[in-house]
Order: sequence, then structure tokens, then C-alpha cells
Amino acid sequence: MAESTTQQHPFMGWDKPQLDLSTADWRSSSEGRGDVEIAFVEGFVAMRNGGRPESPSLIFTPAEWGAFVHGARAGEFDLT
Repeated sequence: MAESTTQQHPFMGWDKPQLDLSTADWRSSSEGRGDVEIAFVEGFVAMRNGGRPESPSLIFTPAEWGAFVHGARAGEFDLT
């Protein structure tokens, strides 16, 4: 398993480590549509644009990810 660094993000209140995502097991939807990919790394959930994997990834705690998934299932982000 890849090790994370102990360096913290410079913004106030940022409590997520810099993760080594170079060996992450990235997954997309089961239907393979869209560019969003996620990976579970060291107790966090990373999300990236699969069409541009070199771009920065978003890092979520399990609680943040759970809130996002719950909101998506409840239709909170529907645009119609």
C-alpha cells in the first residue's frame, strides 16, 4: 500500500493528507459512462476526471462522501 505524506494542505482547517494516488485502483460507473472516477485510498475517497487523470483529484472523508451519495440518491443535485 502506498504511504501518504505527513504534509498538510496550507489552507486553514484542511485536515486531509496529501495522498499518493499513483497506484490507486480507479473505478468508474458500472456502465462506463462519463468521466468521473473514484478510488478508495487510505480511508479517504478520491474523485477525479477520468478524461484528464493528470488534473487534481478531490479528496473526501467517508462522512463527506456518504453525505454526497445520500444527497445524490435523494435527488438533491437533479437539474430538472
